[in-house]
Amino acid sequence: MVGYDPGAKGAPLSPEEAALAGSAAGMVTRVLISPFDVIKIRFQLQIERVSSKTPEGKYWGLFQATRCIHSEEGLSAFWKGHIPAQLLSICYGAVQFASFEFLTEMVHKTTAYDSQTAGVHFICGGLAACSATVVCQPLDTLRTRFAAQGEPKVYRNLRHAVFTMWRSEGSLTFYRGLSPTLIAVFPYAGLQFFFYNVFKKLLTPPPKAGKSGGESLVCGSGAGMISKTITYPFDLFKKRLQVGGFEAARAHFGKVQSYRGLLDCMVQIAKEEGFRGFFKGLSPSLLKAALSTGFTFFWYEFFVNAMRKIEERQRTKAFTKDLNRR
Repeated sequence: MVGYDPGAKGAPLSPEEAALAGSAAGMVTRVLISPFDVIKIRFQLQIERVSSKTPEGKYWGLFQATRCIHSEEGLSAFWKGHIPAQLLSICYGAVQFASFEFLTEMVHKTTAYDSQTAGVHFICGGLAACSATVVCQPLDTLRTRFAAQGEPKVYRNLRHAVFTMWRSEGSLTFYRGLSPTLIAVFPYAGLQFFFYNVFKKLLTPPPKAGKSGGESLVCGSGAGMISKTITYPFDLFKKRLQVGGFEAARAHFGKVQSYRGLLDCMVQIAKEEGFRGFFKGLSPSLLKAALSTGFTFFWYEFFVNAMRKIEERQRTKAFTKDLNRR
């Protein structure tokens, strides 16, 4: 089970072990879900209405967008910005899971609450995600810029992007969209951990808890889809704000828009794009959320169990050597 469990066998998971398992889970998951992320971002940044009946913008359907990106930019386009995205996933996974394990253990040791309840996981999951977001926001902004640009590329590589953005837009540009991100990430991540806890307890018999992986994938996918649907508009606001000052690179994708801040972004989208504008890109986002959250929890528990087995073998070897010496 994810989070501090006083009833689990063996020593509690250390922050270092949680960070290692979290970063490894993030790295593997990112490779698998990157294409869905690129497609989602393209939809989120499109000002024109997304509709297959009366196409107005460049992208109007999931399969159409996939074919369009592939024909115009090649297969590698689905992994645009993969380096900053991979750095983001590794960093975010490490900070989030290390913080979550630490917070749930602190709850158990300093309060009367059970660290394995869904409510505790909601609060701790939200706080852990906020800490990871603050640390990793610059990488998220870079990932969005790379995924958003078409051909010809504005940024040649990660180093060129960092230097260009710093020189032309200042250091604060790396934290564009932080406000809606923090507003959304607490309930989003909190709900992920909340529903994962609920689903895992429903699907996993107590004696087998934490020992099988299939239910981790199913529970994580369900938790990801529910939490993403509830908090999706804030993810869209974040993406729109992150490409501020980057309008020239998006001119050939269609209409571009500038926003003065979060409130202005919300008002303009409501006025020009209507209520459905807040949910542009929801379909690929839900698919991505299901895979991303499911794989993240699956791989996290997989790597935690792998480390436990290695530790157990080392203890067994040490015990055997000690017996032989006697």
